[in-house]
Amino acid sequence: MKDENYIARLEGIIRQVLAPVKDIPFNLVIETLTSRKVFPFDEQNPVHAGMLAALEKAASDAAANIKSEGGMKKARPNEVGNEIERFVRDALGHNGLSPETPRGSSGRAKSSGYPDLKFSWNGTPFYLECKTYSPKNTDSSYRSFFFSPSTDFKVIEDAVHLLLSYETEKRKGAWFARHYKIISLEYLSLDLKHEFNSNNTRLYSNQHGARTLAEADC
Repeated sequence: MKDENYIARLEGIIRQVLAPVKDIPFNLVIETLTSRKVFPFDEQNPVHAGMLAALEKAASDAAANIKSEGGMKKARPNEVGNEIERFVRDALGHNGLSPETPRGSSGRAKSSGYPDLKFSWNGTPFYLECKTYSPKNTDSSYRSFFFSPSTDFKVIEDAVHLLLSYETEKRKGAWFARHYKIISLEYLSLDLKHEFNSNNTRLYSNQHGARTLAEADC
């Protein structure tokens, strides 16, 4: 009976721990993970206003450069999302926004993970995530923005966090940008969903609880 009570209590604790957490403001998550402030975009701040004007010009230039290159010839939409970062980075540089690959606390530049880019305007740093979307999916509840905690997270400065996202369409086998949105992320509502995971060592070793029942050369 004692063991049964213990197991029941443990099951209850696990259920509570794994329950999804919803509607957490982005700024609180970043500040908790990194101890860095997420500043709100301030239209009255001349640095912010100047940055936005330059970023709008860069966003438009990136779309024009995609068109001049004949579009992005990628098979899948998620590949387009990765490819568009190249155009954005080039356009930022040509508009005085000094883009760079963000560095983690280790000082090492990291291309993967949030955020995609860091840039500066008048000596002030800004973080930027680049994405694409389809107008058919703007009302979808499918996960489109996500990141995971890291021991070398790529946010090491207090800054405004922005998203530059392009609506894309496919024409004659290539993808083009037809509209963009610049979004300030400071109060974006986030959900936390836990997951269970394992690795190949445990899956294929015939140990750690995974039993190989049959195998053969093909």
